[in-house]
Amino acid sequence: MKNILILTYWSYKDALIQTYTLPYVKVIRKQLPLESKIFLLTIEQNRFKMTKREWILEKEKLAKENIYLIRFQYNHFGVKMGLRLIALLYSLFQLIKKENISFIHAWCTPAGALGYLLSILTRKPLIIDSYEPHAESMVENGTWGKSGFKFKLLFWLEKKQSHRAKTVIALTKGMKEYAQQKYNATFNNYYIKPALVDLNQFNHEEELYVRLRKEKQLTDKIVCVYAGKLGGIYLEKEVFDFFKTASNFWGDRLKIFLLTDKNKEEIDDLIQQKEIPKECIEAKFVNHEEIQDYYQLADFAINPVKPVPSKRYCTSIKDGEYWAMGLPVVITKNISDDSEIIQQENIGYVLQKLTNEEYLKACKKINSMLKGDRNKLSKSISFIAHKYRGYHIANIIYKEIYS
Repeated sequence: MKNILILTYWSYKDALIQTYTLPYVKVIRKQLPLESKIFLLTIEQNRFKMTKREWILEKEKLAKENIYLIRFQYNHFGVKMGLRLIALLYSLFQLIKKENISFIHAWCTPAGALGYLLSILTRKPLIIDSYEPHAESMVENGTWGKSGFKFKLLFWLEKKQSHRAKTVIALTKGMKEYAQQKYNATFNNYYIKPALVDLNQFNHEEELYVRLRKEKQLTDKIVCVYAGKLGGIYLEKEVFDFFKTASNFWGDRLKIFLLTDKNKEEIDDLIQQKEIPKECIEAKFVNHEEIQDYYQLADFAINPVKPVPSKRYCTSIKDGEYWAMGLPVVITKNISDDSEIIQQENIGYVLQKLTNEEYLKACKKINSMLKGDRNKLSKSISFIAHKYRGYHIANIIYKEIYS
């Protein structure tokens, strides 16, 4: 019997658990004998706080599938967090012994650091899922300094866990070369699984697209959508530079749905600075389960990830969702394998520079694509989503590892 401890560094209500972890946990569950147990650790932040009742209901629901939730309270990096981590290590060590855990399965390298320590203490095999550079990414987006203790500690732990891992599931094909160069690590069991998408949840329906656009008075519009953050690992000012160029190009035909948690006053200031017509952009925060309704209205999407070196080895789930909805994508260069896929499959535009000239080229490219059969275009892009982002990829990998 195989029992598995799955480690994450996110809150249970965070979209990274709901859309990026739980679906895979359930795929893993299918590969195991019925009596096997999965224990899932979440790190709870106050902004995702659940009521006691919510937590009990979620625990009861998952326990029916032999998936058991473990909750640990998040603290900012420091002495208090260090002491609490020692207590967490001890309790997880006891759990591993008591429940006869066979594998420690960590999601991303911050959780992999905890997995590494537990693997050393218990001698249980370590599996790192969604393997990507995190320490250098935090430096590149300006959160940490490269001379700082946080960076040095996590980078060292990334190196140690890379050498310790029995199996690595990376997000991109280039991550193997990165690990060899940065960590001097080689792998016997190496898989590639980008951020996959539930194609049953995200899919373009032509009749619904036509009806909804008619209801929203968008029939003659060119509709752009972006769902995500502004700032951090994503561009901000440049996004509105692109919107300004697009507004100049399409005029009052352009409608933009900006689905973000950015402060509305800050968004209004950027719109005013760039002299974009207010009616052009509708900005709001929506829950993840509502996002596909806006995708269904759209003609194309943007994914403005900062084109910093480490983003070559990460994967954005947005592109998979956009493709599943049949949307051409405007993306920055060298992002995951996605920029290369968009270029090769001719399903959008890859910005080579962050200039108005490039933004105009992107608008012209999208305009050209939309002049043809919209339904045929959507179907061809949806096929790309199935090829590169379908859950069959996870099924194959987890079956080979666990069954």
